[in-house]
Amino acid sequence: MTDEPASAQRLAEQVRDGLWAGDRASQALGMQVTEIGPGRAVLTMRVREDMLNGHGMCHGGLIATLADSAFAFACNAGNELTVASGFAIDFLAPGQLGDLLEARCTEVSRAGRTGVYDATVHNQRGECLAVFRGRSYAMRGKPAVASAGR
Repeated sequence: MTDEPASAQRLAEQVRDGLWAGDRASQALGMQVTEIGPGRAVLTMRVREDMLNGHGMCHGGLIATLADSAFAFACNAGNELTVASGFAIDFLAPGQLGDLLEARCTEVSRAGRTGVYDATVHNQRGECLAVFRGRSYAMRGKPAVASAGR
């Protein structure tokens, strides 16, 4: 008898490592994957000066990118190639220079080829800056990371 939760966790970690190796966008923005598991991921990003918009706040597109990256890691954690089919985001408060933003994404539903994932983005003070809902589409029979176990 296999230890399915531990096996699913190991797979999620392998997928994280494989996806991260090629994720130049998230790396360039200074993101880090701080947690990964089946259907869930947590990523962080420090707001730098080059991330500020004309109002001196973190550009909303970069907050959305952080949430989208957490979504990508969460929905691919089972090693089935999965892409976004769309997302919506609501901004609740601005990010400021120096803030450490955390996007926490969890699977709400996965049925057939489609899934729904929710993420929240908080700053280091626990203030919620954004809520995100992503919709995913899985490519059946294709691994997210070829070297990860199935």
